[in-house]
Amino acid sequence: MNMIENEHVGLWNRCLQVIQDNVPEMTFKTWFEPIVPLKYEDKALTIGVPSPFFYEFLEEKFADLLRVALNKEIGEGTQLMYSVLIDKTSRTTVNLEGTKRSPAVPAQTVIRDGNKTPNPMQAPAPQDLDPHLNPNYNFENFILGSSNEFSRTVGETVAKNPAKTFNPLFLYGPSGVGKTHLTNAIGTRIKELYPEKRVLYVSAHLFQVQYTDSVRTNHFNDFISFYQTIDVLIIDDIQEFAGVTKTQNTFFHIFNHLHQNGKQLILTSDRAPVMLQGMEDRLLTRFKWGLVAELEKPDMELRKNILRNKIHRDGLNIPENVIEYIAENVNESVRELEGIINSLLAQSILFKREIDIELAQRIIRKAVRIIENKPVTIDTIISKVCEHFKLDESVLHSKSRKRDVVQMRQIAMYLAKKHTDISASKIGHLIGNRDHATVLHACKNIKDQVSIDKELKAEIEDIEASFRQR
Repeated sequence: MNMIENEHVGLWNRCLQVIQDNVPEMTFKTWFEPIVPLKYEDKALTIGVPSPFFYEFLEEKFADLLRVALNKEIGEGTQLMYSVLIDKTSRTTVNLEGTKRSPAVPAQTVIRDGNKTPNPMQAPAPQDLDPHLNPNYNFENFILGSSNEFSRTVGETVAKNPAKTFNPLFLYGPSGVGKTHLTNAIGTRIKELYPEKRVLYVSAHLFQVQYTDSVRTNHFNDFISFYQTIDVLIIDDIQEFAGVTKTQNTFFHIFNHLHQNGKQLILTSDRAPVMLQGMEDRLLTRFKWGLVAELEKPDMELRKNILRNKIHRDGLNIPENVIEYIAENVNESVRELEGIINSLLAQSILFKREIDIELAQRIIRKAVRIIENKPVTIDTIISKVCEHFKLDESVLHSKSRKRDVVQMRQIAMYLAKKHTDISASKIGHLIGNRDHATVLHACKNIKDQVSIDKELKAEIEDIEASFRQR
């Protein structure tokens, strides 16, 4: 090889001398010896690194040092490029540009041959960022009830002291129970208390689209750098990452960077971490680092209060008996309740008539399936399960670990979670005095079995049919 072909090797070796003088020996061997110089052209030195994590770590921890070494040994304005192996099976690489600003760490002074060289790169002032928060979702109009009181209290605590209390905050519950409202309220309150903080609300779906586009257009570096500047990151519907390995891997490193640098993470899901399928264990572990809080379906009293609040907000006049009727028959979600009120208003205007019980019945009959029988109680579920399996109720509440008893207990928990508004912790208390995690495990186990075991599915359907024969 001639001198030109060897130029990139010589230049990189000179940079390594600067680096070696300024880091511990073990750090040098771990993070710099594996780097391979690939080429130098157009004032850009390209180095090869073995993985995205390797690249990310160098950019996080040693960006200042690398910049100083390049400027000193090659010249001011030298650009650093990475070639990262992102798929070992196909030997796919992606080329990434080294950052041109300091990472979020204190500026360092590099010392070599007794001379001090100040870090030439200072972090620029944060640019204004649209947090993508909905100002209509705030704590003032988040209606409080027993099913969401704990989550709201935790949310207010996080808003007052982001990254100082519960980090990450993981909120879960079925669709329409107020997760999006609560997370937006937290973000809005943080912006009010700490205007300088960079807050971002983004859906998991949009995050995934952004990541895919960044790889396709060779802007992965910009994507990572942007998310690493966020002070409060809110990801809605995190369950959508399930089965998407590369997106999970990228989010894992962003999560680590933010958490280690004292930034707040707030995540929502339609189910608890223990019930998330297709998610890497290392992510699930991190989801449980802070606090996991459940938002349950609104109970009767909360449903009535939500209806009254919306009616007052919209300037409507709806009789109390209509409110009672709606609350009794629409019990799945807040969105469903608000949708019924909107329909009532539209029908009232269209037909020029007062909102009464007859109009409410007509609309609800079309919108939701009304169960004519009385609501299923947990006592009914326990009774019917024991009756079906011909076992005494005392056995269900015992500490027995016999297989048939365990399955009966799990079925009762599964049906209680499915047919009542009771929280998992209370279900566990009422069925065998078990804990919250045991109930969630039972629900997941029965749900998985029902999908493959036709006999068990038929048995559970028989028990459910008996609820309607009371």
